[in-house]
Amino acid sequence: MERDIQRLIELIESSKNIVAFTGAGVSTESGIPDFRSSRGIFNMDGKGFPPEGILSKSFFEKYPDKFYEFYKERLVYRDAKPNQCHIALAELEEEGRLKTVITQNIDNLHTAAGTKNVIELHGNAFQNYCVKCNKKFDVDYIYSSLSVPTCDYCGEIVRPDVVLYEEMLDEDKIYKAKWSIREADMVIVIGTSLVVYPAANLIRYYEGDKLVIINMTETSLDDYAELVIREKAGMIMAEASYGLKLSSI
Repeated sequence: MERDIQRLIELIESSKNIVAFTGAGVSTESGIPDFRSSRGIFNMDGKGFPPEGILSKSFFEKYPDKFYEFYKERLVYRDAKPNQCHIALAELEEEGRLKTVITQNIDNLHTAAGTKNVIELHGNAFQNYCVKCNKKFDVDYIYSSLSVPTCDYCGEIVRPDVVLYEEMLDEDKIYKAKWSIREADMVIVIGTSLVVYPAANLIRYYEGDKLVIINMTETSLDDYAELVIREKAGMIMAEASYGLKLSSI
């Protein structure tokens, strides 16, 4: 393990344009469940409905009350705090090495940790908007509503600014993510098995030779990576961050 961390430090030190691509495994150490594990969101009680179906556009439009009941109980974690991985990435950005974080997560923790350039491919659960007049609302407004939140200006339903199943990803975000990855001299994939498409396909735009994958399970790109580490992201990134600080003294 020490050898892997030392190699990670060497790769970071030799890079000036790093992109981090993160998934649910980054936030599990903050107490947020992933989606597909035995304790993940897709295995939670949907009270008669499959969780994956609840998080679809058609379900939201047909049963907004049931959607919000599940959404507020299972998908938004207002008390979650950034963990060592989020903090280490923010520090790398502050140092000028990390240029972009591209995340599949909707938990806002990269921004909370201080990272400024974050591309949230699937949106942000802490941001909401009226489907008619587009007025913006924070997450507290959603929780203060007894049932389905409605706009205090026009009265229409308020929805979370996240990409639901059956919806397309934002084309502008996809373009920016592609450009960032193509220009990167190092890509660190953290906490994702790269099975959610089209987001996972973005890594294939990387043309360099410093692809690092930090994930507890196998990914489809392990064979193409310079370094694969199967450990918790927080521990690995914290040790790498510490090592970088020591080497700069």
